[in-house]
Parts: sequence; C-alpha cells; structure tokens
Amino acid sequence: GYANPEQVGGGLLSRLYSRAFIVADPGDSRRVVFVSADIGMVSQKLRLEVLKKLKAKYGDLYRQDNVILSGTHTHSGPGGYFQYTLFWITSKGLIRPALNAIVNGIVKSIDKAHQSVKKGRIFINRGTVDNSQINRSPFSYLENPVSERSRYAFDTDKEMVVLKMVDEQGQDLGLISWFAVHPVSMNNSNHLVNSDNVGYASYLLEQEKNKGMLPGEGSFVAAFASSNLGDVSPNTKGPFCVNTGESCNNPQSTCPMGGATMCMAMGPGGDMLESTRIIGQNIYSKARELYEEASQEVTGALGTAHQWVNMSSVTVELNSTHTVQTCKPALGHSFAAGTIDGVGAFNFTQGSVEGDPFWDEIRDMLMGEPSNETKACHRPKPILFSTGEMSWPHPWHPDIVDVQIATIGSLAIVAVPGEFT
Repeated sequence: GYANPEQVGGGLLSRLYSRAFIVADPGDSRRVVFVSADIGMVSQKLRLEVLKKLKAKYGDLYRQDNVILSGTHTHSGPGGYFQYTLFWITSKGLIRPALNAIVNGIVKSIDKAHQSVKKGRIFINRGTVDNSQINRSPFSYLENPVSERSRYAFDTDKEMVVLKMVDEQGQDLGLISWFAVHPVSMNNSNHLVNSDNVGYASYLLEQEKNKGMLPGEGSFVAAFASSNLGDVSPNTKGPFCVNTGESCNNPQSTCPMGGATMCMAMGPGGDMLESTRIIGQNIYSKARELYEEASQEVTGALGTAHQWVNMSSVTVELNSTHTVQTCKPALGHSFAAGTIDGVGAFNFTQGSVEGDPFWDEIRDMLMGEPSNETKACHRPKPILFSTGEMSWPHPWHPDIVDVQIATIGSLAIVAVPGEFT
C-alpha cells in the first residue's frame, strides 16, 4: 500500500474480507452488485478476471455495467495483482497466488449474496463524523478558489452516508457506509496484513449483529466503503518530525533536520494500533447510530451504465470559446515525496514545481526524456516519470479506464478509478 519495497508481509493482524451486496428488481432481471473488498484498490486485471468467472457461472446476469468492485483502500493488504509495470515495481511483478485469492474471494462473496437474496427494503441516512480526519494537504486545499471553498464548512468531507438493508419483517440484513478517510492508521513500518480502521469498524458492527459467530460468519454484512478520501488522513495529531518532535505542518512537509523523509503524521492514539482502534470505533459508532435511526426509504427503478474512456484524449470545455485536451499520464517530482501518511525517499518534496537536474538526467539515461508535448501538457508540474510514454517491458500506466454509474431509485453510485478529494 505504501509502495515501499522494504515493507513485506510478516503475518496476519486481521483477515481481509470481500463483502457483496445485490439489489434486484423483483419485476425483471435488473440488478446491481456492489462489492467492497479489503484491498488497496481494484485493478483492471482483477476486475476483468472476476467478470470472466461470473460470466462462466451466471451468463449475462452479472456484467460489466452492473457489477461495481470497490477497494476499501487499506494500505496493509497484498500487492502484485496489477497488470501495469508501474505497480509491479515494488511487488516485483504479478503475484498470481495473491491475484487468485482476491478474485476467488470476491466471486465467493457474490455467490453467497446471490444465494441469499430475499425481499426487503432499503433506507438511507447521513450524518457528520467528528474527530476522525484531517486534510493531509491543507496548503494545497487553500489554492482552491474562495468561491469553491465557501461552499463547504470544512477542508474535508465529514459526512457519512449509510444504506440500511432489512427484510420484509424488518430484520437486519446489512449496511453499506461511505465515509472519506484514508485507511492508513497503520503506517509504513507495519508488516502485518490487516484491514486498518475501516476494516475494524466492519468487524465491530458485524460482531455486534452476528452474536456468537466468528468473524466472516453470520448473516449480517457491514461494509465501510471508500469515498472521496484522496486528501483525508486519519492521523489527527498532524505531521511531526520523528527525529525532533516539532511540527512539520508546512507547504513542503519538511523538517529542519532530515528533510521530508522525517515528516510523519500520527494520532489520535499513542501508537498505530491504538489509533486504528480509535478511528475504527468512531466510524462504527456513527454508522450504528445512523443505521438505527434511518427512516428515509430508497424506492424506484434500478439503472446501470458503463463506459471505457481514453483519459489521454478527452476534450474539456473551459468556456464558450476555449477547449483543451487531456494528455498521456505522467508522475511529477512531488509524487516521489509521498505524503505525511507515507513519506517518499531521497530529497523529493511535496508541491515542487521545479525539476531536479540530477534526477532528470538519471531518468533520461534510464527511461528516456518526456516528449515536449507531455511536458507542455503537464506544466507547471515537473515530470519525473513520463509513464504514459513508457511501454517496456509492458505499458507502465493505464490510459484507457472504465467508469460506471448505478442508480438505485434516487441514489446514484458512481464508480470511478481514482482517488478523489
């Protein structure tokens, strides 16, 4: 999760689960599958292999347009299930056993949901979660126009949305909760596989509802799914220099001694295990409250749509006279700096708009110089790796991605491959 080659698995702290929900229209064959899996993110390869298995089993019932796969974004899960070179570097290639375990687990959870579909009702509720997140790039956020910032009370989204599912008799079936927080309470010094704060919230609620059952057993399923968590840290004490203890809450997240590599966010607990427990408990408590009080019913038809989009050539209208076009993907120098939740390496700093001649020369020798077209398109971002122009031994970065939308009555679930802020 932290793309750190030294962070290799050393055992299990908590098991990882796939949680599947099927919403079906009793009148026809329309249905929506939503899966929240305890993994960093869903790769194209993973998605395509799951769909292939579903097709072999169910024909055209579960398809590209009506199956949504979502990763909780835990940074303490396995790697090696991607098909692009960029994601192979720290996992040392494709790890087939990891990929197979995730594919089979997701398909098994959909099978279990398929076999236990029953008539029921869905309710929606929302509320605010306090003391559980901070913006990990507050100085970047302040670069947004005042007109945009004035639309929001905070620099992070504190709203939790909960879907409550019950059968015809009102008996509990399950819950999907969306709340913006990075599952990085367990930091990059951790070597134990685990589902982090959101996984702990699932564990607490499922243990409460499935009395006397082992984790992963029992009929009640509680998913804490990822939303617009791109800039949201659970490490609420903020960033401190690990060598001196002073704050490094500055635009570059650097320390006077040791630079950016010494700046790490912590809290709210005394160590990462306690922090995971506190944030997980907070999320669980709010979800439980919203679940019990949910009274607004979700009714109406189901709808699904899917599209492949070439993100390297999308035309965007700026105004009535000007259009611009997206370009091939590229990673900037500040990408290598990481974040306050997982610092990068060497002398890279966040927010840098200047390249570094030393690293640029090494890049040019090893991987080739970015094209003038890509440089111009990404300006003022200085390009460290022009991944969209690198194809050896395989393409480095996806440029064609799939996007989806599913509607359940008045609720729309948008499935997009990215980390939104």
